[in-house]
Amino acid sequence: MKTTQSKLLAAFCLASFLVLPAMADQKIAILDLKKIFDEFYKTKIADAVIKEEAAILDKDRKALIDQYQKLVDDHKKALEDANNQAISFDEREKRKKVAEGKLIEINDIEQSIKQFDRTAKGNLGEQQRIAREKILKEIQTIVNNKAKAGGYSVVIDSAAETINGTAVVLYTNGQDDLTPAVLKELNANAPTDLPKNDKKEDKKEEKK
Repeated sequence: MKTTQSKLLAAFCLASFLVLPAMADQKIAILDLKKIFDEFYKTKIADAVIKEEAAILDKDRKALIDQYQKLVDDHKKALEDANNQAISFDEREKRKKVAEGKLIEINDIEQSIKQFDRTAKGNLGEQQRIAREKILKEIQTIVNNKAKAGGYSVVIDSAAETINGTAVVLYTNGQDDLTPAVLKELNANAPTDLPKNDKKEDKKEEKK
């Protein structure tokens, strides 16, 4: 076992000695992709559009829930009327059928709400995915141009994390950071009436 470990360690060291000189000859830049994405004006516009769409869907869903609640209340009352011994048997049977009809309507609207949730979630998710891919593609184009113009061989995302949630870049002295230059070019034509970023406010509401 120890022999195997020693061989693996030796192989790793040899690979490191071979790679390090090659890396030393390369010009490397860093950037904070998360910051660039969040502060890009098109991201803020896309977020505002999706948020507005979500608000409309929430309103439509609330209308369905209100309709559902009314049917539940009507069904409950119809059942109470059907069990009222003060009225005739025929009238009780009539109201019993009304209660059965309400129950069918309740089941139908329950299915409508489930279908609405699936469709709304899918549409919003797809809309968000398309917007994100379009924005990232535009960012990538600017980064590529900046890297080529600066003679960089590699650009590393300083905000990247491993699958375990730990930082990929453990240290950087901040030199050759393309973040400010990329953001400046991306936001060169940003409109003055940008939507406000309500993410912090949303987090406060979630805590409440």
